[in-house]
Parts: sequence; structure tokens; C-alpha cells
Amino acid sequence: MIDPQRRWSRHADGKPDYAGLLTFAGLPYTEDLADLAGVDAAIIGAPMDELVTDRPGTRFGPRAIRAAGAPHGVHLEAGIDAFEELRVVDYGDAACVPADPESSHAAITALVAEVASAGVMPVLLGGDHSITQPEAEALASVHGPIGLVHFDTHTDTGALQWERVLSHGTPMYNAVDRGHVDPSRYVQIGLRGYWPGEQEFAWQRERGITSFFAHDVRDRGIKEIVERAVAIVGPGPVLLTVDVDVLDPAFAPGTGTPEPGGMTPTELLWACRSLASRLDLVGSDVVEVLPTMVGGADITALVADRVIRESLTGVALRRRAAREGGA
Repeated sequence: MIDPQRRWSRHADGKPDYAGLLTFAGLPYTEDLADLAGVDAAIIGAPMDELVTDRPGTRFGPRAIRAAGAPHGVHLEAGIDAFEELRVVDYGDAACVPADPESSHAAITALVAEVASAGVMPVLLGGDHSITQPEAEALASVHGPIGLVHFDTHTDTGALQWERVLSHGTPMYNAVDRGHVDPSRYVQIGLRGYWPGEQEFAWQRERGITSFFAHDVRDRGIKEIVERAVAIVGPGPVLLTVDVDVLDPAFAPGTGTPEPGGMTPTELLWACRSLASRLDLVGSDVVEVLPTMVGGADITALVADRVIRESLTGVALRRRAAREGGA
């Protein structure tokens, strides 16, 4: 059995960024379910991009995010090392199959359910945003209908895209329609641009989904938006999903559908940490990293890495507060 707190032992000063097996934050790697005993969170890659509607390449996202990371330490603002407070492993990638999105989704569902059933929080590295659909299905099979906090330029609530049910523009519609996400506990943040249209927004209003646009973040400030999101989502299991195109492409150019006028990393990273520290997070993901774009690989993968780190830092803060409060 592996030790989730194992350290790099060949160098006295710790593991250099460029050495050893490529895992998220240099974490121990395993594909053995038995190794999840006592683990708090497991990193899972979901390398697929068959369902994008514009630029492909997000199948390389998980590897790029892992490569962009660095060994962990104490968060200078939060004052905690998430990887010391939590026991986290890299659980490898789901068996996504090129040109077969149904098979890939089934593999993601099975792996996420395996992890969640073991009492471990799955943390997914995408991949296109369609991966959130099987992720939500798996989490709901363990926890019941879940709440959802969704950072994105787009709502991804289309009933169809190119006359197809499966797409990176339809996962939230499917997750709500199939009962995996409770729409009254579903909050979208950062919407802007030119899609979707009135049909999708009417469908959302009928179901009580809450939308905060990029101009809401600009005018009200991210702290107010987070406060309102926490109040709406409330207690109960929650999935946090982050499409990197919620950021202005100045900060995340490596994505398939960039849209100017987005959030800053400062806003997004703080929001992820704050939400994770206050909500009952049972899963999270970061999606739509397209590292094959010239000039965008390092910047976009780096911010995606930090989205995961900030989310885990928030979970660590929540766990510490619960432990100290019960002492």
C-alpha cells in the first residue's frame, strides 16, 4: 500500500519540478482501489475532445496540467498546505477512447463512481466540458442529486449541438434533465459573449437555475457573487466545475472557444478557494485546456493547475475548521 504522504527521497531538498513520474503536484501515483483507503481526494485525468464544437486538442489537457504544476508548500495567503492537510493521490486517467464519446463517458462515470464510493473526492482534469456530464452522473449515484457551481463563458445548457445530444455545449442540460443536478442549487458564474440564446435561458428560468454574468462580476465584485452563490447552493453535496474560458483570453489563451471580456485569475482563484472552504464539495474539475495552441500552453495549463490547488486549499481549510470546531 502506498503512503499518500510519501516524499521524494533521492534529494534532500525535495523533488525538483522536472524529475520523477509526471503526476499532479508530484503526488504519489496509483491505480489500485485499495490504495484509496484513508485518502481524501484523487486526481483523475479525462483526456477527450471528441465533443468540441470548435478547436480540438483538449485531450492533451490532463498531461499539460500535470506538467505545469510544481511541488506544494504553504499557501501564502491561506496559511495552509493542502497536500499536508489532505491525503491526495494521482489516480491516473479514465480510459477515454478516441472517436467513441459514449465509451469515454462510460469510463469516466465508472472511475468517478469508484472513487466517490470509496469516500474519496474525485478531482478531474479535462478534457472538453462534456466530461462534467458523466462526472455528475457518477457523483449523483453516490450522493443523490448534487448542487453545481459552474464557472464558464457559456451555459452549456443546449438540448442539442449539431443535432447531437452529446456535446461540450449540452452537459449541463443533460445533467439537470436526467436528475443528476438539482437546478435550484445550480449557479453559473462568468457568462458572456453571444451564446446561448433565449431558448436556453427560458429553459433555465423555468427550472430555477441562477446565472451571474461577467458584467455582474464586474459591477458587483466577485465577493458578492460568491456570497450569493453560497446562499443559493446551501448545504448538501456540490460539484465545482471550471471551464478555463471563463477567464479573459489574455490569461487563458489556450482554450477552444475564447471570449474577450472575462474574469481575471485573481478573481477566479480566490472564488474557487472561498467556495470550497464554505460548501460541501464532493467533486471538482477544470476543463477545456488546449495546450496545443501556440503561446497558450504554459499560461493556460498553469492557471488550470492553480484552480485545482486553490479548490483543494479551500477543502483543507474547511476540514481543519471542522476538526478544530469539534475538538
